[in-house]
Amino acid sequence: MTDLAHLNDRVASLLQAHLERCEAPPHLKQAMCYSVLNGGKRVRAMLAYLSAEALGADLALADAPASAIEFVHAYSLIHDDLPAMDDDNYRRGKPSCHIEFDEATAILTGDALQALGFQTIAEASDLSSEVRVQLISDLSRAIGGGGMVAGQIHDLANENRLVSRLELERMHSLKTGALISFSVKCGGIVAGADAEALSTLGTFGSAIGLAFQIKDDILDEAGEESDIGKPRGSDADSSKSTFVTTLGMDAAEGALTDLLSTAKSAIAKLGPSSGPLQQLADFVVTRNH
Repeated sequence: MTDLAHLNDRVASLLQAHLERCEAPPHLKQAMCYSVLNGGKRVRAMLAYLSAEALGADLALADAPASAIEFVHAYSLIHDDLPAMDDDNYRRGKPSCHIEFDEATAILTGDALQALGFQTIAEASDLSSEVRVQLISDLSRAIGGGGMVAGQIHDLANENRLVSRLELERMHSLKTGALISFSVKCGGIVAGADAEALSTLGTFGSAIGLAFQIKDDILDEAGEESDIGKPRGSDADSSKSTFVTTLGMDAAEGALTDLLSTAKSAIAKLGPSSGPLQQLADFVVTRNH
């Protein structure tokens, strides 16, 4: 089976190299490095690598989109933690960017990382112009006003009110799921996958994206604070509806099991090469952080 730890190390090295080359004032670069190189599961990058590998592509072709995804994800976390958004003081067991530095620096750090993500794809000379344009277009849609940002808007609008399961699924398919779905799809794009394979990746990505959020909600309620890196129950304390508060713990765990089954059944259509993606799907639902 593919060594997931090796993939984590691979993208971490690439991220550090990109940041070292980045032209930014020292204080800004320090904040960028603090926010990107502070650990993390790198699940999104690994999904990009494993989907490319499952379709027979060289891992190197996924280096640029995998790095870009991590830069964009880091930007989204910085902005999510801001006082005007989720108002979280800790991220991965360390002070959030706006706490470690200041709010203005955090905003600009997020802006710089989002731009660096697109720059990383645009300058990937080992990818064709057509592939780079498609990656940039699809990533833009995944994180923009019809994707991740839309999900965040819905999340803010739903504070202090109980929302239905359908509303929660719609919101998190955008806020969390859209970038995860892109992470899976981009591996297919660099591999030159046909429409059927891309559809298979899409089904897998949608299921894993929602499963990831449900698992986060379960950990927020029942995880160990030393593992999840923030106070337990922080979402509920912020008057946010979660899959646990809406469905109850037993039903949330049942939904998680169903989504895992859906994801693994879908990706199994790729044959034996789908094994590492199934392994990663298992990690998403069994992780403790």
